[in-house]
Amino acid sequence: MYGLVNRSIQSFVEDMYSRSLWDAVINDAGIETRDFEAMLDYPDETTDDLLEAVAKHLRSDVPSVLEDLGTYLVTHPNCEAIRRLLRFGGHNFDEFLQSLDDLHDRVYLAVPDLELPDLELREFTSLNFALQCRWRKPGFGSVFLGILRAMADDYGALVILDHQVQPTEAGFEETVKIDVLERDFSSGRDFRLAERVSG
Repeated sequence: MYGLVNRSIQSFVEDMYSRSLWDAVINDAGIETRDFEAMLDYPDETTDDLLEAVAKHLRSDVPSVLEDLGTYLVTHPNCEAIRRLLRFGGHNFDEFLQSLDDLHDRVYLAVPDLELPDLELREFTSLNFALQCRWRKPGFGSVFLGILRAMADDYGALVILDHQVQPTEAGFEETVKIDVLERDFSSGRDFRLAERVSG
């Protein structure tokens, strides 16, 4: 798996918990590498072992860890660049959802070699959607569950999310059902397209 995924797991554990917890995760996973390089490839088994070890130490399960990772990628100050990339998708939560079909192309411009799942947004009504995520392994759907929950808060929308996993011949299809209860539930987080430059 692409090293950026493992690096994200490492940053999540160190930023949200501690470096000592990360050391314990590495030891339990039986991995010699402590720090992952974002631009290198690692075996899928390494990522699986890391996630199992994180879940064990947090007394959780892997899907919950991945959902928390998705939330972290949007809400933590060290991940502001990811939040900005996602917020460029639209001025409100509806526009953001519609932009998810193009997320792969936007990420490709920044990281051409990064392998992302195929994403497809289906719109049933103006308030009911489903994000389909297809990849060779399950997990990205849980990450997007966390991302979508955090982005709804970011925009001030009130939503209900449901996550389902279905095996396919090519791998797995995960579906996140999105029901928008209220578009303007709160003021959301402050965001400006242009960052202020002091001086």
